Amino acid sequence: MSTVCRNLKYLRKQKGWTQQEFADRLNIKRSLLGAYEEERAEPRTEVLEQVSDMFRVSIDDLLRRDLSSQKESFLERRRQQKLGSNARQNVVFVPVKAAAGYLAGFNDEEFIEELNTFTLPMLGAGSYRAFEIAGDSMLPTPSGSVVVCHKVDGWEDIRNNEAYIVVTNREGIVYKRVVKSNRSKTKVTLVSDNPQYDPYAVNMDEVLEIWQADAVIQKMGQQHRMSVNHLAGMVNQLQEQVSMLKKQMKN
Repeated sequence: MSTVCRNLKYLRKQKGWTQQEFADRLNIKRSLLGAYEEERAEPRTEVLEQVSDMFRVSIDDLLRRDLSSQKESFLERRRQQKLGSNARQNVVFVPVKAAAGYLAGFNDEEFIEELNTFTLPMLGAGSYRAFEIAGDSMLPTPSGSVVVCHKVDGWEDIRNNEAYIVVTNREGIVYKRVVKSNRSKTKVTLVSDNPQYDPYAVNMDEVLEIWQADAVIQKMGQQHRMSVNHLAGMVNQLQEQVSMLKKQMKN
């Protein structure tokens, strides 16, 4: 990789930006930035000028000096912090706009490294994922909420009727309650908190990942208010769903 390509990638990671975020700041397409970083194209002069102004580094240094090789470089300090006691907790954030890419890159360390991270004081040490959800299937948890989760290894570790982020080839990333069958370990039923959505079964061989919800983050004023009649209707539908699920679990 040429020096300038390596420096572009290094400086982007120094800021913790994704390729899309960096490309937006440079007013270029993400695919073009990717071509620069992968040495499939040479950055234009106007791009180098923008990077020079943005990071206060000379164009000559961008072209000739490996910025990542400096002693006590930012990335090296970041790696050490992740290994140290101050980085015992790491929450990787998966926004809705990254959901499609996540299905292909959930096992790709470089893709995960591109995503932003944060920490939460109420969580203990460990590695977590935070997924932004869309839609009203889990009301009263509103669309746009962020669900912070820890990973579940398999069927045996799933707690019945708890809320999970389930990642599958067919459905993508969904936030649902998971109900296990007493007779089969090959499938689970996904249930919405909003009874207007019917439960549906998913084969375990379609499941790529399961993350159990630990916390939900939402903006003030996002709470969904329901009328008494609406709540009564939800209770009736939930009762019907519970009866149906009990029958399914016996089968």
